[in-house]
Amino acid sequence: MIEALLFAAAGPLSAHDLARRLPDGADVGRGLAALKARYAGRGVELECVADRWRFRTATDLAGLMTEEREDPRRLSKAALETLAIIAYHQPVTRAEIEQIRGVSLSRGTLDVLLEMNFVRLRGRRRTPGRPVTYGTTDGFLEHFALASLGDLPGAAEMRAAGLLDIGVPAGFEVPDPSGARDGEDLLDAIDEDSPEFQMDFVGEGEER
Repeated sequence: MIEALLFAAAGPLSAHDLARRLPDGADVGRGLAALKARYAGRGVELECVADRWRFRTATDLAGLMTEEREDPRRLSKAALETLAIIAYHQPVTRAEIEQIRGVSLSRGTLDVLLEMNFVRLRGRRRTPGRPVTYGTTDGFLEHFALASLGDLPGAAEMRAAGLLDIGVPAGFEVPDPSGARDGEDLLDAIDEDSPEFQMDFVGEGEER
């Protein structure tokens, strides 16, 4: 009976918990000692922790219970907003992202998007300071099951899905990310340790 109670219990049981469920006069201590001896050295053992008894897998077999799986990384609200801005407005600079969002952007947000291969460094804008521009990657298209940037939802689709407030200002348009862009010099690679790159992240304020 003690064995059945311990196997069926949702958590460890004390000797008092067991006694309340057993017939009057049952020797709980003797029963527990007998079960502990019976299961000693087996794949499942009886143990007592903080005066409560439970069955558990033998410690030397813990490796059999280990399961390795990939834990998908979740994007923060700031990262999702930044990714959406880059997707629709690319090539876009950090300053332009901040202007559209209305808040300061931390380097950590861009680092996450770069690390997850959603965003890449595209080039430099032909403006004073030559700021770095950002764009999406093929990994972004694959993750969101898009054949091309032209497949990103437009204003009508967003409104139909309830993602766009029907009270948006007159003349509001969702940018076409597949359109041509001028005033940018594309890069094959960029040195993240270069002074120019580091200057792109200089800013004040905290990101919301």
